Amino acid sequence: MNMEFKRKLPTLHEVRDMYPLSDESAAKKKATVEALQRIFSGEDDRLILVIGPCSADREDAVLEYISRLRDVQEKVKEKILIVPRIYTNKPRTTGDGYKGMLHQPDPNSSPDMLKGLIAIRKLHIRALEQTGFSCADEMLYPENHQYLADVLSYVAVGARSVENQLHRLTASGLDIPVGMKNPTSGDLSVMMNSITAGQHPHTFVYSGWEVQTKGNPFTHAILRGSVNKYGHAVPNYHYEDLQTLCELYDKSGLKNPAVIVDTNHSNSGKHWEEQPRIAKEILHSTRHSQHIYRMVKGLMIESYLEDGCQKPDGGVYGKSITDPCLGWEKTEKLIFELAELRS
Repeated sequence: MNMEFKRKLPTLHEVRDMYPLSDESAAKKKATVEALQRIFSGEDDRLILVIGPCSADREDAVLEYISRLRDVQEKVKEKILIVPRIYTNKPRTTGDGYKGMLHQPDPNSSPDMLKGLIAIRKLHIRALEQTGFSCADEMLYPENHQYLADVLSYVAVGARSVENQLHRLTASGLDIPVGMKNPTSGDLSVMMNSITAGQHPHTFVYSGWEVQTKGNPFTHAILRGSVNKYGHAVPNYHYEDLQTLCELYDKSGLKNPAVIVDTNHSNSGKHWEEQPRIAKEILHSTRHSQHIYRMVKGLMIESYLEDGCQKPDGGVYGKSITDPCLGWEKTEKLIFELAELRS
């Protein structure tokens, strides 16, 4: 094999023993999961906002951002449930570039997976302890999910992973909502097949064990737009796209038909400043169709302290070093506008 086996990483139990979750924080996580499940099952009609930086590049800025969200959450809690994004893995189209805090806790230093595992667990725990938010992350590496399973309330499977068998089967064994993005090709059948796999029980090999899952009834769709053969972004957040997804769900027989709509990526064509317009258009669509209203459970928004993005060595505190994000002032204004539209 053309691999250098650098060192054996600590086990799940060793890492959890080093950085345990308090009973109080575990209760907050449980309450968030239960609130999300009520929304996905239709018992609660609040709007979910999965919102935060494209990638969690530094602990201090991420925690400051989430602390600001906590103040806003209290003001909109009757209409909106905020689940902050702490995305500690960054998928790369070509494999090159900064891969997230798991790989590089310091974006300007060499990769160190041991420090990364510790850094991401500490960050998620501190978010819970300091703000009460149990957050969202992307399940880029299914087996690594175990290191955060006790702290996360929401997981997304990305556009490049959604057809992967291990991602699908792992989703079927999780007890939190899992969003399946449409692939970059835009083929919705791939996404629907992934949701079907996630909602059904399976037996497979996971971390050296033969495991049996029960199926996850809160596996659902995430629409994020696509890219055509010419490399041009093709959005799928419009009324007609949502209606098409409603029809696919009607034919599928799946439990808890639901979608979170991603307002960035190919839906915005990477024009991050378009996210407020897109978010409001989606809510406008929900006002014209009860079917769409029941299916659209929330929005995914990329947002940070500062507008735009910079290179990893840019040095601007709270500015994304991956995809460009909506800055705080625009974010706060948007959340209040969405709460008004949800009335």
